[in-house]
Amino acid sequence: MAKEDPNEAQPAENGEPKKKKSFLKWIIIGVAALAVIGGGTFGAMQFLGSAKEKKQQQAAPKQAPAALWPMEPFIVNLADNQGDRYLKVTLELEVSDNACLAELNQIKPKLRDNILDLLTAKTYRDLMDLAGKQRLRDEIGMRLNSFLGTCKVTKVYITEFVIQ
Repeated sequence: MAKEDPNEAQPAENGEPKKKKSFLKWIIIGVAALAVIGGGTFGAMQFLGSAKEKKQQQAAPKQAPAALWPMEPFIVNLADNQGDRYLKVTLELEVSDNACLAELNQIKPKLRDNILDLLTAKTYRDLMDLAGKQRLRDEIGMRLNSFLGTCKVTKVYITEFVIQ
């Protein structure tokens, strides 16, 4: 018979070596299970969130593109320097809808006259900086909206601007 070595690791009656291997195995299985559950939950939330966003985008009413109404260039003398400086400006108006274009064409002389009055009152110093140009856009929009009924000018674009 073979001799048994008393120093050889054998499972004790209380089973300590088996418990360590068994406990480590369950920890690894638990961590893996949590990772799978967490990844699945994250993926499901991302998928469902993007599906909701797509539904909201489809349900939102699409706005009609705004209509642009170009105007002929304005050439005016500025209020300073005894009329030595002049301004050439070309504008395009963005209106609330396409139906406004007919109304704008009907009152075009009134609109041009009002804009000419506004421009001739400006000085070189009023118009040179960015804030001055933005104020000019705002003033033109407010003046023109006072003449319009149901239509509104939503934005004024300056497409050409020369001071000489």
